[in-house]
Amino acid sequence: MAIQEKLYTVDDVWELSRRPENDSKYFYLIAGELFCDMPPGGEHGYLAGELIFRLKSFAAGKDLGQFTVETGYYPPDSRHTVLAPDVAYISKAKAPQPFPKKFVPMMPDLAVEIVSPTDSLQDVRRKAAVYLANGTTLVWIVLPYEQGVDVCRASEGAGLNIEFVNREGSLSGEEILPGFKLALKLLFPDN
Repeated sequence: MAIQEKLYTVDDVWELSRRPENDSKYFYLIAGELFCDMPPGGEHGYLAGELIFRLKSFAAGKDLGQFTVETGYYPPDSRHTVLAPDVAYISKAKAPQPFPKKFVPMMPDLAVEIVSPTDSLQDVRRKAAVYLANGTTLVWIVLPYEQGVDVCRASEGAGLNIEFVNREGSLSGEEILPGFKLALKLLFPDN
């Protein structure tokens, strides 16, 4: 749901998110337009937890970079876009040192968005396009209701190159996390 009164900035989102009356709200910003989401549900939380666990287990002892959950990232050349991927990875070479206490002033290398029942796929794909247009290399859109993942990469122009991977397939870290592989059956076990 968009909330528009003015052209918002990174600082506005930080301030809004710190107010006590907004404890159960999640804000993000695209081109100065403010959006508000409610906290995710159980399935969403399970999937985010499982993904961060698998990624961090792969990276243990390798000093690869930072893995985050629901952390704000914004492009270094724009104060009007802030996104908070459900799970993200930013390489050690790219991550600011020390790692910020506030929003991270660049986009992650890998961004993961998990589609909740209240999300529209169109809105989540819009976020994927924003990530990719601002320095992210790989976006995974987790589709619980389809038991699969849209793997998104930048394509010519501002479009998305989307490859759907079903429950029988696996995700790859590609050049972002070489050697990482996750069978989707681990995310979507038999019921």
